[in-house]
Amino acid sequence: MKIVLFILLIFCSCKQVKPDLSQQAIHEISNADIAMSNLAVEQGFFKALLTYAEDSMIIPRADKLPIKSKHEAEIAWADKPIIKEITWKPFKIEASASGDMGYSFGFSTYKGKDTTTYTNYCTIWHKQKDGTWKFVYDAGNSTPSPTQ
Repeated sequence: MKIVLFILLIFCSCKQVKPDLSQQAIHEISNADIAMSNLAVEQGFFKALLTYAEDSMIIPRADKLPIKSKHEAEIAWADKPIIKEITWKPFKIEASASGDMGYSFGFSTYKGKDTTTYTNYCTIWHKQKDGTWKFVYDAGNSTPSPTQ
């Protein structure tokens, strides 16, 4: 009986430590966020969002119900003009130790013909089975002009 208890004690104390994948995920989220901004400049804002959106993504909207899926977004944005004058860059990114979820927070700039608009944004990212990152939540709001 003592041998069985000893073996059980050793077995229970052999906890496998999982590696912290957060730093790798932060690097990957940064790359995905910047790539999405670059795609917005090349192919348009809504195209970039649809490319990086998970099927069940959510985007809140002012004075409207949120968009609750990629399919809803495709319908809502079907007749929207192509906007290529927006860029953004994350300045804070955090990720889970498991390396499969994280968020990016940053600032964006929209340069229209007669005005420039500034916003901040928060995007929640989810790592896909194929290793790519898609967002599950994306929101932003207007901010004052950044100080120089």
